[in-house]
Amino acid sequence: MKTIAFFNNKGGVGKTTLVYHVAWMCHELGHRVLAVDLDPQANLTTMFIDEEKLETLWPEEGKNRSILSCISPILDGLGDISDAPIQNIRAGLHVIPGDLGLSQFEDKLSDSWPRCLDGDKAAFRVLTAFYRIVRRAAESVNAEVVLMDVGPNLGAINRAVLIASEHVVMPLAPGLFSLQGLRNLGPTLHAWRESWNQRLKAKPPDLDIAMPTGAMRPTGYVVMQHVERKSRPVKAYQRWVAKIPEIYERYVLRHATCVEDAETDSNRIGFIKNYQSLMPLAEDARKPVFKLTPADGAIGAHAAAVSKCYLDFEYLTSAILTRTGGTP
Repeated sequence: MKTIAFFNNKGGVGKTTLVYHVAWMCHELGHRVLAVDLDPQANLTTMFIDEEKLETLWPEEGKNRSILSCISPILDGLGDISDAPIQNIRAGLHVIPGDLGLSQFEDKLSDSWPRCLDGDKAAFRVLTAFYRIVRRAAESVNAEVVLMDVGPNLGAINRAVLIASEHVVMPLAPGLFSLQGLRNLGPTLHAWRESWNQRLKAKPPDLDIAMPTGAMRPTGYVVMQHVERKSRPVKAYQRWVAKIPEIYERYVLRHATCVEDAETDSNRIGFIKNYQSLMPLAEDARKPVFKLTPADGAIGAHAAAVSKCYLDFEYLTSAILTRTGGTP
């Protein structure tokens, strides 16, 4: 089992849409997949699950059946994690639903972070909650690939999720704000990794729970929503695309080397163009863009775009699986 987090502290780059399509393509390629919505906005959940079903998972009265229900015993001070309410989308494709109430866990995680250095067992249980929930859920459905979607911030929830991740994919929009976010993100990941290693050394020897290594290895970046002309990004975007390799090398990988040609940057997993005209059709059909059919309205030029989208995501997903040590 491999765990991959998709993370950028700049919102609006298409991260959740990327996770959704990569999850479906992993399934298309024959892998058993668990997608986990750990963004308090729960957008990934609404892409996978229709409103009628969501009403049963997020009832007006009673407890939600979501990631929040897994940590409710901890929040209530009544115990440890509970099993995840896994939703089966297809045979071999599963989702742990997100919850807008997940933000309640932020303060608990923040408070537990320093207490781990004192060997506080309860603090370790809090900080490893996501890891243990996801691990238990993945084992229950025999998932080979776990994809985790997180919010666009550097808060305590995302820190706990990243600690639970083996690999990190960074979706980037070719623009100033996304690159500035990358400058912040790289040092933060290093700090989180080093800080977690310090806490692992302080773990009480008699604490018998599964502990993540906090590897969060940078897998590479994906350039999102670029506009093409003759198969190349238009000039307005090209200068930003050209800046990404150096910033990624310097701030994420901490390498002094400079990538001379952005087109041959080994850290770039790929481009995903803006399939904006197809997204309304995909939303209505409740399926990824690359699975649209003429019955869904994908005819003519749209049908050709669907075929192109399939090839794009097949290449991208295969590259992610290869980079994370798996088989495409």
